[in-house]
Amino acid sequence: MIYFKSGSENTVLSQKDLEDGLYSALDKLGVRKKVIVVPPDITRYHSRAGELTGMIYRYYRDALKDVLPALGTHSPMPDHDLNIMYKGVPKELFRVHNWRTDVVTIGTVPGEFVSEITEGKLNYSWPAQLNKQVFNGGHDLILSVGQVVPHEVIGMANYNKNLFIGTGGPEGINKSHFIGAVFGMERLMGKTNSPVRSLLNYASANFTSHLPIVYVLTVIGRDEGCKLVVRGLYIGDDEEVFKLAAELSLKVNFTIFDVPLKKVIVYLDPSEFKSTWVGNKSIYRTRMAMANDGELIVLAPGLKEFSEDKEIDRLIRKYGYRGTPYTLKNVEENDELIIGNIVVLTCFILQYDCQKTDHSDT
Repeated sequence: MIYFKSGSENTVLSQKDLEDGLYSALDKLGVRKKVIVVPPDITRYHSRAGELTGMIYRYYRDALKDVLPALGTHSPMPDHDLNIMYKGVPKELFRVHNWRTDVVTIGTVPGEFVSEITEGKLNYSWPAQLNKQVFNGGHDLILSVGQVVPHEVIGMANYNKNLFIGTGGPEGINKSHFIGAVFGMERLMGKTNSPVRSLLNYASANFTSHLPIVYVLTVIGRDEGCKLVVRGLYIGDDEEVFKLAAELSLKVNFTIFDVPLKKVIVYLDPSEFKSTWVGNKSIYRTRMAMANDGELIVLAPGLKEFSEDKEIDRLIRKYGYRGTPYTLKNVEENDELIIGNIVVLTCFILQYDCQKTDHSDT
């Protein structure tokens, strides 16, 4: 069901517009006594999810019991980042998601389905994992807040990805990312239908349909002066709300070039991009537009590590970014590079598997 929708390529939603739209949707939901909000972390600062979380707090006050940033594999947010992103939200409401220890497996997607969505390339089963507080917290409203934007693993970010990946566990995150990498980034970027999305939709339909989940989705674009503006706000509890947001995001977040680009310079905001794990989006999101043998220059003044997760950082330092053949050879020869660490391999594959790019659909 759609509780609120507003947006177009030319729409500019003010903070007041966001508040009015959000509150009109929450009014329709009726009285709630135990609410949890699952927003993104500081790496999605420009999603406006921080402001929306503050609005949700002002609406529910004492009924808002938990705020659980969807960290995925990222590090916990320090107070400095919480102050920047979630102004006015009491610190005692924040919970930290530990992707290695804080999850429960709520169901398993069979290998036959995985084989079907990956065209027979993979046939392992997939565990649907969620943070314990999301699944077992006894909340009468779970608000998943975030931005819909093109994504290199799932096609379009957010919706149920915010829960199953943002508050997921090691096997769920690792295996899902590998599915996207094996299928091929160029085939799924900007698509609402992808193998990973099909995987998460299966989990939503079969394992979480009883949960009171409502999605609050923004679409962010740029005006003529290149300033970030809110182009859309969509609130609902099923896939339709995601499709509406994704349709608009494709229009305002995807740039189609007449010819491939020979040189691209990307600047990574140091307040957001501190690891190659996140900063590699500069590669993911430009490679489809790059000319063969083109030059990509990444300026990353805040870079300090390969990954916020120390084990992933160690593995990247040990094996390096050296492409798929080298990486898969090491998988055969080193027990530590097994399915549990497959998300590292995904990082290698997405960046370095294709030295030549088919620009027919760029």
